[in-house]
Amino acid sequence: MPQAVKPQAIVQCTPAPSRMQMPQGNPLLLSHSLQELLARDTVQVELILEKKGLFLKHVVYEVSSQGFKSSVYRWYNDYELEARGRALKRFVNLVAWHLLFSEDVVLKLFLSFSGSDVRNKLKESAQCFGDEFINCKLATRAKDFLPADIQARFAISRELIWNIYNSFHKLRDRAERIVSRAIDKAADLLIFGKELSATGSDTTPLPSWATMNSSTWGSLKQALKGLSVEFALLADKAAQQGKQEENDMVEKLNLFLDLLQSYKDLCEWHEKGVLHKHQRVLHKYSLMKRQMMSAAVQNCEPESVEQLESHIVEQENVIQTMELQNYFSLYCLHQKTQLIHVYLPLTSHILRAFVNSQIQGHKEMSRCGTT
Repeated sequence: MPQAVKPQAIVQCTPAPSRMQMPQGNPLLLSHSLQELLARDTVQVELILEKKGLFLKHVVYEVSSQGFKSSVYRWYNDYELEARGRALKRFVNLVAWHLLFSEDVVLKLFLSFSGSDVRNKLKESAQCFGDEFINCKLATRAKDFLPADIQARFAISRELIWNIYNSFHKLRDRAERIVSRAIDKAADLLIFGKELSATGSDTTPLPSWATMNSSTWGSLKQALKGLSVEFALLADKAAQQGKQEENDMVEKLNLFLDLLQSYKDLCEWHEKGVLHKHQRVLHKYSLMKRQMMSAAVQNCEPESVEQLESHIVEQENVIQTMELQNYFSLYCLHQKTQLIHVYLPLTSHILRAFVNSQIQGHKEMSRCGTT
């Protein structure tokens, strides 16, 4: 088995520098191109070994990284082997292309640590980090960098990206059908050719009274055997085209959809998490203020009033923190929106590759028919 490159430093329970550093230049602008992001690393995931246990299927994947110049093995219990491997490859590459996550110690461990206790190392490393709001130095200042109309910009961007997601989800589904038809076509052509070959190789004796001394059947059998070779070539070309389009079109569309889905997940976290908690805190604060007014009217005990005042001050601090978290969440969405647009040129590459594949496929099928 290939030797894996071990990381030079073992996990330390301190925040990763990439999570603590302020963005260079304007913190609202992503200055990297798609080519620069893709050049950060290329991760390959290959199914190496499958072992069946009493209850679970044990699968081994080889994960190789050009950036770390490493090759390690990762074990999983799963039944959807090919789908799991492809999803793992897409996810790890998206993380490896990220400006900050690509330098995270968790990713370095996953891609380069070859010890048997890799799972424990990953857990220990992940437990060392708190919420991004706590670790990011920009978190409490996000409001200062955001435009005044950030809420309106977020609403417009969300609608646009969700529309893009819906459109490319339909394109991906159609692409899968195209690839499936190509694979089925290859299988049908191969079976067709085998049947021609079997018929052309038939050795059943033929009575002379049936042929009336004609050589038609012999000539036909020879022609059928020749055609069987042509159909085998056509089947091979169709299979190659289906496989190429699965890798160059379907999988890259899936990668783009994974990126868009992460944006949708972030939107849901912002709206159902951060905003919802903020509203609950404001509602609780409103109830406290009403209680304070009621206590003042009813001439309650000074100790009760002081305790209520103390709770109100605490709640005001919570509200201030929640407002900062809200703006930091909007900042994250702002950055994610820009990242989506950085990746948009990938779609033109995907579609161009599909057109070229179709053209080349038809040319090669035509050559097979004329040879």
